[in-house]
Amino acid sequence: MLRDAFFTVYTKFKLHFYQEIFSRFQDREASLTTVETFCMEAIQALGSPTVNEFATFMRISPPNAAYKVNSLIRKGYIRKVQSPDDRREYHLEITEKYIRYYNISSAYMVEVMERISRRFTPAECSRLEEMLTIVSQELMPEVEIPEIAAPEQ
Repeated sequence: MLRDAFFTVYTKFKLHFYQEIFSRFQDREASLTTVETFCMEAIQALGSPTVNEFATFMRISPPNAAYKVNSLIRKGYIRKVQSPDDRREYHLEITEKYIRYYNISSAYMVEVMERISRRFTPAECSRLEEMLTIVSQELMPEVEIPEIAAPEQ
């Protein structure tokens, strides 16, 4: 069934990420907690949010968001950058350290996408892209994220 196939693919992406993280766990200083990983993924998906934008998106209080952000800053995964438009405002930006951490997951997605491109015809790949775009844009209205480029490899 479609539901089972989709769930299996989603689960395999998650489990691959967990395997890679645990295999590198001993070598990592200041590893991210599970909640911090969720926070980082949200910050990355939002682009360069303010602490309040992050709090609103995650549906947590601004003080709780500030606490999580400060922990991530101490660990070196994000930094606050002053807005050139409004000097009172600071945006959260991911650091190279997080990009290296994230690439553990994204590299596998890229690998799977390359396998898809080799396995299926260009027309089939185009149809899959069309279907995924519809799922993202039309069938998942609860989660709005800005259109951003895929992270660098």
